[in-house]
Formats: sequence, C-alpha cells, structure tokens
Amino acid sequence: MRIYLATDHAGFEHKNVVKAWLLAQGEYEVIDCGAQSFDPADDYPDYIAQAASAVSADPTGSRAIIFGGSGQGEAMLANQFPQVRAIVYYGHEPEMLRLSREHNDANVLSLGARFVDSNAVVDIAEKWLSAPGVTDERHIRRLKKSTALRP
Repeated sequence: MRIYLATDHAGFEHKNVVKAWLLAQGEYEVIDCGAQSFDPADDYPDYIAQAASAVSADPTGSRAIIFGGSGQGEAMLANQFPQVRAIVYYGHEPEMLRLSREHNDANVLSLGARFVDSNAVVDIAEKWLSAPGVTDERHIRRLKKSTALRP
C-alpha cells in the first residue's frame, strides 16, 4: 500500500516519527509530500494538496496521513478532492480509528499535532492502517449515496 505523508511546520515532528516507523515496517511505499524541513512560515495547503490529490487519483490503493496544528484545516482541504474521505483524530476513543475505516472507508487521517502527543502517533497510525475497510452492505450503500451527492 502507498502511504502519503504531508504536514506544515506544526506537525513536522509528528510526520517524521510516523515516517520513520512506516519505513521500518518495510511493507509500505512511503511518499513524503513535505514539508521537508522545518519552516515556521510555511502553509499547509502547499503540502496537503499534494497528498490529497494523490489519494484522489488512487483511492483504493493508497492512503494519506496528514498533520497540522489542529488537523481541521488540513482535513477540510483534503476533503475537497474527489474520492477523498478525511477524518480528524485527536487521540481519544481509539475505536474511532476502526470505525472511520469500517463505516466510512476513510482514506486520509488528519492528526492535530497540538492535541496528539508525538509518542502516540505511531500507535494511532498502526491502528488506523490495520483497520479493515467497508464490507457491510449498509455502509457501502451509504458511501455510494454520499459519493453521488458530491458535485
């Protein structure tokens, strides 16, 4: 599976922690869309749009983990791309990671670096990446309806 990573300055440390873990697993193709260096003046759209565009082009074969201060703006931007289903997660209720995949087929995980400790990001990424996608017919039906409503 291809995993895209993207962040601005706020999530830079978190991204690098997750990237190192993903590469150590040896089972993912990891594409780092940036930021490549810490710059407190950078803007998240420059990086998040690259990851979201890539997932949009391959929504079943790839996923993205994106980071920002709150993760909210990053998820909103990602969700503007066709076939992207981004969720924001702040580290509470780990069951949400599984449900985001099983019920909503989320393919982008947005983490708010100001709310999620860098020591927890690997566990979060692992739980989300290992969760199965949608198989229940009612959730498939809902996804089809939601997709059809998108402009």
